[in-house]
Amino acid sequence: MKSKIKKFIAPVVITIVMVLYFIGYAAACMVFKQMPIMVKVAGILIPLGLAGVCVFVLLERIKEIRSGEEDDLSQY
Repeated sequence: MKSKIKKFIAPVVITIVMVLYFIGYAAACMVFKQMPIMVKVAGILIPLGLAGVCVFVLLERIKEIRSGEEDDLSQY
């Protein structure tokens, strides 16, 4: 049980750091008033989309750890 918990720690921490980075980047794009509107929209939507992808990948990794399927390459 403890070994599975240890396997969750790294993906969760990395995902939290990346999501905070992307949210911070999007917030910084909202603050600057000198940017053109299209650059602002892209600077907000792209990082938020990447944050969503990070969370999705984390959920997939958690499913993979719970199922016990650690090494996908061993199937080939």
